[in-house]
Amino acid sequence: MARLFSRLMTSRHHLRKNGGVFVIVAVAVFGLVVFLLFRGHSSGPQGAAANDAPPVSGMPESPSEASSPSMAGILPGSVTTADQGQTQPTGVLQSSTTVTAPRGSGIDAAIAEAVSLVRTQPGEIIQVRNGLNKLLQGQTTPEQKQTIKDEMAKLSKDWLFGPAAYPGDMLCDTYTVRSGDFLDIIGRRLKVPYGVLMQINGIRQARGLQAGHALKVIHGPFHARVNRSSFTLDLYLQDMYVRSFKVGLGKPGYETPAGRWRVQENGKLIKPPWTDPDTGRLYKSTDPDYPLGSRWIGLEGVEGKAKGRSGFAIHGTKEPEQIGTAGSRGCIRMYNDDVELMYNLLVSLYSQVDVFD
Repeated sequence: MARLFSRLMTSRHHLRKNGGVFVIVAVAVFGLVVFLLFRGHSSGPQGAAANDAPPVSGMPESPSEASSPSMAGILPGSVTTADQGQTQPTGVLQSSTTVTAPRGSGIDAAIAEAVSLVRTQPGEIIQVRNGLNKLLQGQTTPEQKQTIKDEMAKLSKDWLFGPAAYPGDMLCDTYTVRSGDFLDIIGRRLKVPYGVLMQINGIRQARGLQAGHALKVIHGPFHARVNRSSFTLDLYLQDMYVRSFKVGLGKPGYETPAGRWRVQENGKLIKPPWTDPDTGRLYKSTDPDYPLGSRWIGLEGVEGKAKGRSGFAIHGTKEPEQIGTAGSRGCIRMYNDDVELMYNLLVSLYSQVDVFD
């Protein structure tokens, strides 16, 4: 019995020893498997899990979307990010990803979206006009600026020069004529010449107003900005761009003074007599070589180098080939049809003309 007991104890000792070895080996194998699995998972493409995940609602899915100031971002109900200077629709979360798409591509997309919107939904013309005007006031390339101006000039044929007043327009409205109303009085109140009210409403006789008649009116005044470098005059209604015209300016030694001008009181004349300061010759409107064209809009300088200056004007010409060049004695020359339109838009004392390089 003593020997049997001794053998049993010896076998139990060996079993414990061998079992401990097995446990150690098992733990080591398990650790190796886990290591290999973890290494195989982490060695794949970085960010794969993020790429496979669905985009977060409201977040831009690509840098190009974040950098494109769509029409939704430049119209009412939008905010501007302080870090990029880009406009985004209200409620859209801003991505912290650095945007590398060029700013110009976003402007182009916004212009294209505006053109598409007004074609498919003509009733949105005021919203589109306002959005394009905001783009025009921002940072754009010369090509983009010209494209915006071209599109806005097309729109002005409807919202401004057309007979309809669109809902929500703060610049054009409908007025119901009252007994005793006169067009010239209505025009003075609105700071626009009554001639343009006759034009857009198809009125032939200024005194032909009828009480109760709906009249489209314009909230003025109109202004002009003359770029001496490009020989262009940009027309604005308040701060809304309307369209551009080619002009002729002062020749060397008689440069059109830069600065701010305003239309003189009683300065709007139809073919006034004019004396050439060089020769002393008096020109009458009936003379075949009368040089001033069909209209004269006298200017007086109020700011800059123009301040205190007089004798300058916006007028027509008998030499249309000089439009777009420096050939006048300092006046701003226009084609006769164009200056007649300006005559019907600019108003004395309130309409300003800024001349700059």
